[in-house]
Amino acid sequence: MPREFSRNQRLGAQMQRSLSELLRFETKDPSLADVSLTAVELTKDLSVAKVYFSLLDPDADPAPVLEGLKRASGFLRSKLGSVLMVRHVPELRFVHDDSIAHAAAISRLIDDANDASRK
Repeated sequence: MPREFSRNQRLGAQMQRSLSELLRFETKDPSLADVSLTAVELTKDLSVAKVYFSLLDPDADPAPVLEGLKRASGFLRSKLGSVLMVRHVPELRFVHDDSIAHAAAISRLIDDANDASRK
């Protein structure tokens, strides 16, 4: 009977939960306070994890947060090593997920179009 989810997906979901908790409770960097992790994608050999993050304020600049995440990556990997049951903790690469900003922009365009058609 085939499994519904691959090991990559299961490990990615577990990493996302653990990283979210670590960012919330363990890090002391104030620039990481308004960060939300949206997804974790692992390579097939589980050596690299792309961690997608978004900001609570979609108009905020993600560069300082990205730098803070890069600075904290060693700390996060060491903490993940004690939580995950894997031999090698994947390298963490952080990527800004701007889909929320795109969704807000599309929503504003739709609202503007609806307002224009009503006039």
